[in-house]
Amino acid sequence: MFAQKPLSIYIHIPFCSVRCTYCAFNTYTELEHLIPAYADALCRELEYAARHSPHPSAHTVFFGGGTPSLLSPQHYRLIFQTLKRCFPLDADAEISLEANPDDLSPGYLAELRQLGFNRLSIGMQSASAKVLRLFDRRHDMQMTVDAFADARRAGFDNINLDVIFGSPDESLNDWKATVDALRRLAPEHISMYGLELKGGTALRLRVDSGEIPAPDDDLFADMYEYAAECLARDGYVQYEISNWCRPNRECRHNLQYWRSLPYVGIGSGAHGFAGGYRYSTMTLPKRYIAALSDAAAPDSVFPLTPAVARSNRVNAADDRYETIMMGLRLTREGIDRPGFKRRFGQDFVEMFPDAVAKFQSAGLLKVKDDRVHLSDSGRLLSNAVIREFV
Repeated sequence: MFAQKPLSIYIHIPFCSVRCTYCAFNTYTELEHLIPAYADALCRELEYAARHSPHPSAHTVFFGGGTPSLLSPQHYRLIFQTLKRCFPLDADAEISLEANPDDLSPGYLAELRQLGFNRLSIGMQSASAKVLRLFDRRHDMQMTVDAFADARRAGFDNINLDVIFGSPDESLNDWKATVDALRRLAPEHISMYGLELKGGTALRLRVDSGEIPAPDDDLFADMYEYAAECLARDGYVQYEISNWCRPNRECRHNLQYWRSLPYVGIGSGAHGFAGGYRYSTMTLPKRYIAALSDAAAPDSVFPLTPAVARSNRVNAADDRYETIMMGLRLTREGIDRPGFKRRFGQDFVEMFPDAVAKFQSAGLLKVKDDRVHLSDSGRLLSNAVIREFV
C-alpha cells in the first residue's frame, strides 16, 4: 500500500540540559553521558529498520527532541554514514535539525552544514525575557539573533523559528514584541504554537496550584489573529494551523505527517507509521540502548525493530481517523477529495454529509469540488471541527 509513497525518517534525541517547564515530550536531563552509546544504538536501529524496506529512498530526515544540538558533529557523522547506507537519500532530501540557540556556535553550524543538514529549526520560543524565564530556557533573545546570523553565515538558507504564545502573564504587547522580532529576522518558516498545559509538566502544576494564573482564552485568540495578520502582510503563507512559510518553503517532513504518508521512527520514544503499522519505541534511553545491543535479536518485518515497544496493524477506520485529523490541519490543502475517495472508497462529503453541511453553514468549513478545508474562522475552532469527524 505504501511502498510507492515517498518515505520520511524521524530520529529522536531525548537528551536535554534543562527540561522546559511546558515540555511533555520524551526527554531526560543529566543523561548526556549516554550519548555515545545512544548514537551507536541509533545506527543499529537504522540497520534493523532498513532490512526489509520496500522504499527505494527517503526524501526527508528530521532530528527532533529533546535537544538534538547536544550531539557532536562526530556523532552525526557516524549517524549520517549509517543513514545513507541503509536508506538512500534523494538528491534534494530535506534534512532538518532542531536546535537551541545557545548550542549553535559558528564552528558547530559550519560542521553541521558540511555534514549535510540543510534545514535548521531554532527554538526561539519568545522574545520576552520573563516568558523565557517562565519556560526555564537557557537562552535570551540576543542569543537567538546571534545564532540566526551565524546560521546564515554557515550557509543555511532554510531556517525555521519556533515560538509559543499564550503563556501565563504574557500580555498582548509581550507577544507583539515576539512577532516583531520574528519579522526582523525574516526566516523562511515560522512554527507558532499556542501553549498547551499538558498534565505532569512543571508549568501545569504551577497553574493548578494557583501560583500563576491560567492562560486567557480570549487573549489567546487575539494573539493568534494578530500574528496571522502580520505574517500575511509580510508575504508568509499559512499552510497549516500552526505553521507559516515563504512561498514554496513548507516543511516537507511535517507535510508527510499531515498527509498521512509513511515515516520511520528511530530512537527512544519515537513514533512511526510505515509498512501498514503504527508503532512506538521504548521510552527509556538505557532500555532502548540495551534492546539494540543484542546481536542475536530475531528478524522482524519492516519497519519494526527490537526497540519497538508497541505496534498495531493499521485498519481502515484508524487510517481514516488519522487522515482526517491530520488533513484538516492543512489550512489550504485540507482533505483532498479525489485522494480520500481512492484511499477509502467514498467521497469525504458523502461520508459526512450532516457534519460538512453544519460547519459549512456556520462558516467554519469551505467545500470545493476537489477539497474540503477550514475557513479563516474555522482555524480558531479547529479542534471542535475535527472532533466532529473523528
